Amino acid sequence: MVKVYTIASGKGGTGKTTVTANLGPMLAQFGKKTCILDADVGMANLGLILGLENLPVTLHEVLAGKARVRDAIYDGPFGVKVVPCGLSLQGFQQSNPDRLKDIMTDLVSEFDILLLDAPAGISRDGVIPLTIADGVILIVNPEISSIVDSLKTKILTETIGGHIEGAIINRVTNMENDFNTAQMEKLLGVRILGVIPEDPNVRRASAGRTPIVVKYPTSSASRAFKRLSADVAGIEYTEDEAKPSKESFVDRLARALFRTKT
Repeated sequence: MVKVYTIASGKGGTGKTTVTANLGPMLAQFGKKTCILDADVGMANLGLILGLENLPVTLHEVLAGKARVRDAIYDGPFGVKVVPCGLSLQGFQQSNPDRLKDIMTDLVSEFDILLLDAPAGISRDGVIPLTIADGVILIVNPEISSIVDSLKTKILTETIGGHIEGAIINRVTNMENDFNTAQMEKLLGVRILGVIPEDPNVRRASAGRTPIVVKYPTSSASRAFKRLSADVAGIEYTEDEAKPSKESFVDRLARALFRTKT
């Protein structure tokens, strides 16, 4: 059965779109038919991060009733499918967010997992993705303003009958000092699905319009995204598989010699 998750945050700048752009490809690599949709109709950035821009048909045209959603599906990394949103203000003005539910109905039969990148904050356009998802995943930074705004989003989601699946703590700088996951769960009142460390390679990958899991697959953030994606996909994934090899020089030399003899 298809699962629809809305990726949401109480404020901008938490890395919500970056999480979506990396979670989607990894879910596809794990064998899940995955589609990510940029539901941030006014401030769309998902297509930029994935190198999908200046496209003939986007979600703007679909929400305006000018095109079918199947015409706005594009190929992304690792086989993930992407429905990007346009960048023009004119396209935004012509869009009708109320059509989003019908669009999701058209997509659910084709995929295992749908990820919606929702607008940040509390607005009419932001409420719709919260109501049509099976679960809402909050993206939270470990700072007071982000935590407070996430709590507001959590309360709003529950008030309108939505379900909070959990939270992802993004851009954590004190991973080495045993980041207190239990304390964050207590503060937010939701399960922590994953913790993504601060990683300079995230910005480098975004500048290259490529997800970090593609451009820097062994970086600390990429390994965290792999663990998170495996959990969402329901796949057993050990930490050793996510880490780069720590094989010593002596081990490499012995392996090379063995290959030579055989």
